[in-house]
Amino acid sequence: MSEKNRTIEDLPWGRFHRLLALRSAGGSFVDGYVLSLIGIALIPTSAALGFDSFWEGMIAASALIGIFIGGFFGGWLTNQFGRRAIYFIGPVLFTVASLAQYWIQDAQTLFFLRLIIGIAVGIEYPVSTSMLVEFSPKKNRGPCLGWFVIVWFIGAAVAYLVGELILRMGGEDAWRLVLASTTIFSLALLLLRIGSPESPRWLISKGRHAEAEQVIKKVYGPEFSLSHLPEEPQQVKTSFWNLIRAGYGRRMLFVSVFWTCSIVPVFAVYAFAPKVLQALNIKDDWASIGSVSITALFVVGCVVATRVINSLGRRNLLIVSFLFSGLALFGLGLLHDSSALVILCLFGAYALFIGGAQVLTMVYPNELFPTEIRAQAMGVGTSISRIGAAVGTYLVPVALSEYGIANTMYAAALVTLVGLIVSWMMAPETRSLSLQQAASLD
Repeated sequence: MSEKNRTIEDLPWGRFHRLLALRSAGGSFVDGYVLSLIGIALIPTSAALGFDSFWEGMIAASALIGIFIGGFFGGWLTNQFGRRAIYFIGPVLFTVASLAQYWIQDAQTLFFLRLIIGIAVGIEYPVSTSMLVEFSPKKNRGPCLGWFVIVWFIGAAVAYLVGELILRMGGEDAWRLVLASTTIFSLALLLLRIGSPESPRWLISKGRHAEAEQVIKKVYGPEFSLSHLPEEPQQVKTSFWNLIRAGYGRRMLFVSVFWTCSIVPVFAVYAFAPKVLQALNIKDDWASIGSVSITALFVVGCVVATRVINSLGRRNLLIVSFLFSGLALFGLGLLHDSSALVILCLFGAYALFIGGAQVLTMVYPNELFPTEIRAQAMGVGTSISRIGAAVGTYLVPVALSEYGIANTMYAAALVTLVGLIVSWMMAPETRSLSLQQAASLD
C-alpha cells in the first residue's frame, strides 16, 4: 500500500497502542476483580454484621443491577461528553466505593456501595472499548478487544487468590480488608489513564476537526493528518433511537440477542459450578478439579478465539462457538449420569468453545455502529445482556430443584441454540473492513 493511500488503521501496532490497550483492558481487570471479590467476602461479612438471607441475595445481585444502569447511562455519557472525560469516571467510582466498604456497618450501605461499583463496571464497557477500537489498527482490532474477556478472568482469579490470602492472614476484621482491596488496583488504573488523548473520531462527530487533527499529529506524528483517518459516514445529527429506527435496529437486535445467549449459560454455570457439578454426581476431589479446570478452559477458549478471529472470521467463529458449546450442553443433559471423566470433558468442551462468542461480545458492538452511537450501542448491549444473566442465574437453583439437572442442561442448550440461529441469520463478516466500512449500512 502506498504512503498516499495508507490510513492510521493500516499502521503497525506500536507503543501508543500497547499503552492504550493496558489503560483500557485494565478496567476489565478491575471489573473481574471487584465483581468476583464479593463471592469471597460475603460469607464472613454476613457473619460479622448479621445479614439475613434477603440482604445476602440483594448484595449479591447489586452489582448486576448497577451494570444495567451504568451500561445505559455510560454509553450515552460517552457519546455526549467524549471518551476521555468518561474514561476516568469508572476508576474514580471504583476507588471511592471500594475504600468506603472498609467502614460499612450494615447491609444497606454495602448494597448501595456495590450498586455504585456495578454502575462503574457498566460505564467501563462502552467507554474503554470505544476508546481502544477507535485508535486500533484494523488487523489488531478484533484480537485486542478479545483480550478484554481474558483480562476479566485474570482479574477474577487474582481476586480469589488475594481474598483468600487476606482472610487467612488478616485477623478478625480481614473481610473489611478484602472488600477494600480493590482500591489499590482502581487507584493504579486511575493514575495509568492520566494523559490519555481524546478520540479523533468522536471529535470529528462533534464537528471539532481542528482538535481531531492535533490529536492525530500528537499520537501518530506530524506527517499524519485527518486525511489519514478513514472517512466516517456523515450522519444527520439525531438521537440514538432515531438511528436505531433508521436501520441500525436490526444490528442492535442481533448484538443484544447473541450477547444474551452467550452469557446466560456462562453466568449460570460459572456462578453455580460446584452446585451443578454436585447435581451431576461430581464430588470431592473431582469437584475441586472440575471447578479449577472449567475456569482455566474458559480462559483458554478466549485465548484461542483471539488467535483465530482474523483467520476464521467473526461470523464463522460465532457460529462454531454456539454450535459446539450447545452440543456440549446437550451432551451434559443426555449423559448426566455418566462417569466423572465424561462429565468433566463435556463441561470442558463447553468452556472451551464458548470462548468465541464471549470474545465477540466485545468486538461486534464496537464494529457494527458508527462513532455517533458506538458507545451507546455497547452500553445497551451490556444492559440487556445483564438482564438475561441475572434471570438465568436466579433460575438455576430453582431449575435444579424443580426440574433436575438434565432438563436444566437442556434449557441451557436451548438458549445456545437460539444464539446459533440468530447468528446464522444475522451475523455479518467484518474482519477485513475498516471501522467506517464495518459500521456502514450500505
